[in-house]
Amino acid sequence: MMVLRKKQHIWLAFLFIVLVSNYTLYNTGLGSSILPIETNGVVLGSLIDLVVIIPVLWMLYKGKFSLKRAILLAAVGCIAARFIIPLEHLQPFVAVTWAGFAIEGIMIVLEILLIATLVGYLPRVLAEVRASSLPNLFSFSKAVEKQIPQHPVIQMICSDLLVLYYGFASWKRQERLGFTLHKNSSYIAFQLMIIHGIVIETIGIHWWLHEKSMILSIVLLIFNVYSVIFFIADMQAIRLNPVYVTDETIYISLGLMKRTEIDFNKIEEIIEDKVLLEGKLSKDTIDFVARDFGEAYPHVILKMKEPVEVTFMLGIKKSYHQVAIKVDQSQEFKQLLQLRMSKHFA
Repeated sequence: MMVLRKKQHIWLAFLFIVLVSNYTLYNTGLGSSILPIETNGVVLGSLIDLVVIIPVLWMLYKGKFSLKRAILLAAVGCIAARFIIPLEHLQPFVAVTWAGFAIEGIMIVLEILLIATLVGYLPRVLAEVRASSLPNLFSFSKAVEKQIPQHPVIQMICSDLLVLYYGFASWKRQERLGFTLHKNSSYIAFQLMIIHGIVIETIGIHWWLHEKSMILSIVLLIFNVYSVIFFIADMQAIRLNPVYVTDETIYISLGLMKRTEIDFNKIEEIIEDKVLLEGKLSKDTIDFVARDFGEAYPHVILKMKEPVEVTFMLGIKKSYHQVAIKVDQSQEFKQLLQLRMSKHFA
């Protein structure tokens, strides 16, 4: 597996070469000049590339292998063939492409059933969230994991539900007590600048693109509207979810972007060395440092005895051995850390 990871960019390069060569063969003058009169053999080879070779190369690049992933990628390859290979050449194999559409259709139906399952479980999830003393970002995720079967689509939908909640339904909520990450930074200003840029880009490009391609302009408009809602929700999430500390655990999140739980008994060392704090963080370090116009450095780095799991948007999870944290109430936070650590080491 380590060898595959080291060669992942090679797999991506091969994938790109296979895709570009097949597109060039059917959609350029050079490709047309070398195509034989009888194209069935060539088309069959292209189908093998799109349905078998490219999915394998993609899984090698990602380092993730599963039967479901292979079937989905093969179906995508069948559909891609309809757009890459002209219909006059593809006609003898058109049933293969329809198989791709059929597989994708079945998958969509299954995903819709999953969404229906989520809706059925939502009342229980919301009841558990209301009963919990944890910040909503954590209580909602825990309730979903407890009540609903785990599935990537469900994780994505739950992430979108959080975006909608913080974007539209959280404005009457009061800020919780805790250590804040954003007040002494330019985080909110950055978010407002991004929103401002998206709005200007939407107004300027949308109308220009509308004349070129109505479908693309609508897709871009939907994406930009969602982006604005997301950044507004992210500002609300960081405002309403300061660092929450219990006797056993630190619950820390940076808006909707990332969150984690740190158990005090799993902390090996609290690093406060200024040289280390202001140096370049290692790849094995996750930072909870709000963006600033100037340089922003963590106040502490928590070195863990074992990796801590961090949850990103769409439910993506990764593990890190160190956690860098910058809070607005730095001295109080350090004192609390020392107090909790002393109790656990006593």
